[in-house]
Amino acid sequence: MPIVKCPKCGRKTEYNGNKFRPFCSERCKLIDFGVWADEGFSLPAENTPLSEEDTEIIEKVLEEKQKEK
Repeated sequence: MPIVKCPKCGRKTEYNGNKFRPFCSERCKLIDFGVWADEGFSLPAENTPLSEEDTEIIEKVLEEKQKEK
């Protein structure tokens, strides 16, 4: 059976037949879920203003959708 490291604590555990996989236990699974729920994991984002061309395209698409209704 494949053995994997728990992404939370690093303990080695069997992958097949483990209802908490990829975690080793319910505890590690819940700790990880708590970090997600508290928005502890995030990706860096860069906000850039829309160009004039982007704005025109968006307005055109919105106008076409209004006409379809």
